[in-house]
Amino acid sequence: MSSGLSLVPLAGKPQNRKEYTSDQEVRWCPGCGDYAVLAAVQGMLPTLGLRRENIAFISGIGCSSRFPYYLDTYGMHSIHGRAPSIATGLAVSRPDLSVWVVTGDGDALSIGGNHLMHALRRNVNMTILLFNNRIYGLTKGQYSPTSTPGKVTKSTPAGSIDHAFNPVSLALGAEASFVARTVDSDRAHLTSVLLAAAQHRGTSLVEIYQNCPIFNDDAFAAEKTPQGVLRLEHGQPVTAGDWAVVEEGGRLSLSPLAGAAPIIHDAQAPDPSRAFALSRLAGGMTPVGIFRQVERPAYDDEARAQVATAISSRGRGDLDSLLRGPDSWSRD
Repeated sequence: MSSGLSLVPLAGKPQNRKEYTSDQEVRWCPGCGDYAVLAAVQGMLPTLGLRRENIAFISGIGCSSRFPYYLDTYGMHSIHGRAPSIATGLAVSRPDLSVWVVTGDGDALSIGGNHLMHALRRNVNMTILLFNNRIYGLTKGQYSPTSTPGKVTKSTPAGSIDHAFNPVSLALGAEASFVARTVDSDRAHLTSVLLAAAQHRGTSLVEIYQNCPIFNDDAFAAEKTPQGVLRLEHGQPVTAGDWAVVEEGGRLSLSPLAGAAPIIHDAQAPDPSRAFALSRLAGGMTPVGIFRQVERPAYDDEARAQVATAISSRGRGDLDSLLRGPDSWSRD
């Protein structure tokens, strides 16, 4: 599991959602999609069979970053954009923990973009939940790195002229080993994706389309209809209703299903190019599900292995010798 092979499963009485619910009052705006995600996470965590004290949620700044207060696990409400860095230190130093990051499109992709990118490429054992509502909610409605071009907000009264980030494309470009997308209102799909992400060893990134009813209502209205999404399932044709995804001339496009030869989704392909192409699919239907799920060495496993090798070959060393050895200097 992404939490580390050294974790000891919980024995005895099965856990339930109530054991993962803190005594803090949940405070989001009425109708916020964060409520649905919180309920899904609280319902999924007991199925992992881990002790609550072996689970840690690290958040940055934003509406979604209140998450640690509402879970009866360990957690930290950290600083803007730096949750992946703090989680990296935790994962490297504590292999007994299941480390989670809760962040938003502004927190992760603006001030935190560099930290997110390097966590993904390093493949640190953590599960990143990126809540994407395409707006800054906590600071009252400015445009974010995922806001659509032309979006009128308090900070862009004439419409945004920025080109929007696609978080899934970004993660695949960084060669993340697990990349998925789901929707807050689809409880069954959301839960299944969260469980798969938690069980992956390495960095898992799950983009969650999350509605902000106050500042960007119905940003994902189309994706909440059966006609608006393409469900990705490993080993299965990529189809939805009367449509299929086909490959022509090295490009993916939507085509009427009748007479088409749909591509077969391969989430385990070593090369992320096909998954990247799916993330850029045009035509009015949004792929959801697991885009990529591959195995490669995890950064924190290898870091601990290096330390263990150094200790076994040279011993723990002498601090005084290090400070006064040939690599030190003085002005005398």
